[in-house]
Amino acid sequence: MITIKSFTLGPFQENTYVLSDETNQCIIIDPGCYDENDRAELSNYIDANDKKPVRLINTHCHLDHIFGNGFIAHKYNLLPEFNQHDRIVFDSYLTVSTIYNLNAEPSPEPKQYLNEGDKITFGNSTLEIVFTPGHSPGSISFYNREQKFIIAGDVLFYGSIGRTDLPGGHHQTLLDSIKTKLFPLGDDYKVYSGHGPSTTIGFERNNNPFLV
Repeated sequence: MITIKSFTLGPFQENTYVLSDETNQCIIIDPGCYDENDRAELSNYIDANDKKPVRLINTHCHLDHIFGNGFIAHKYNLLPEFNQHDRIVFDSYLTVSTIYNLNAEPSPEPKQYLNEGDKITFGNSTLEIVFTPGHSPGSISFYNREQKFIIAGDVLFYGSIGRTDLPGGHHQTLLDSIKTKLFPLGDDYKVYSGHGPSTTIGFERNNNPFLV
């Protein structure tokens, strides 16, 4: 069974996730650790609970979701994995950080690109990948059929959706991603978002003002 541990980190209050199972292998999704306190909070949990990180995954490459890529790469000898359509976002990471007057640590180059239909495996567990662009050109989401949850990045939030006014964003594309890729998974799927509290597909289908 997959255990999901969340951390709210960095100047943008981004949700970082560590997913592990009974083997103690784990994957780190969207490490937003920006400073030493953030890094300590994340690594202390991993080390104190004898977790064994085996993959570093990015739902997309906006700065707040990859602040910690360099730290995780160095500490656990992992390279990031994300969708190739977010390469342009990845390449602008340090420039955008400068615009925000943030001293960001560089991210290493990706180990590989992830596509819809690929599977993320760790321990005895599997996540499936669905391509959900709109917030960024290469946003991807990860879901587990047995436990019925989605790690959605900045695609879908409690009562809201990802912003689409950043370079590479597109409002209608985002709505289409939510309605054609996430909604069909089922109302009982729990959604873990890149910011804010978790929600469910059913709640958003019936109450989200951007989607009803």
